[in-house]
Amino acid sequence: QVQLVESGGGLVQAGGSLRLSCAVSGRTFSGYVMGWFRQAPGKERERVASITWSGGTTYYAASVKGRFTISRDNAKNTVSLQMNSLKPEDTANYYCAARFSTSREYVYWGQGTQVTVSS
Repeated sequence: QVQLVESGGGLVQAGGSLRLSCAVSGRTFSGYVMGWFRQAPGKERERVASITWSGGTTYYAASVKGRFTISRDNAKNTVSLQMNSLKPEDTANYYCAARFSTSREYVYWGQGTQVTVSS
């Protein structure tokens, strides 16, 4: 079994920054594609960013491209999301998730961390 624990959420003013972290435990971290998702009240969950095991391929949603950066440290079994120039519309519960590189389905999920951006 794999456990994912997010941290780093909070309240920040528009234009500010936050760094989310996700600690992975339970099985080897290698081989997993890691992703960050978010869900705001009344909205569908959306994939914000993802990164392959090697870190060589990343994905960003158009709404965050140029402001958010995903990274991972395989030695420490962590994945991070640096969020800059935050906007009120970034307010959501942010989730860390993992999937096997051979599958499109994210099968392991964290409990989420709340990010609130005030205007």
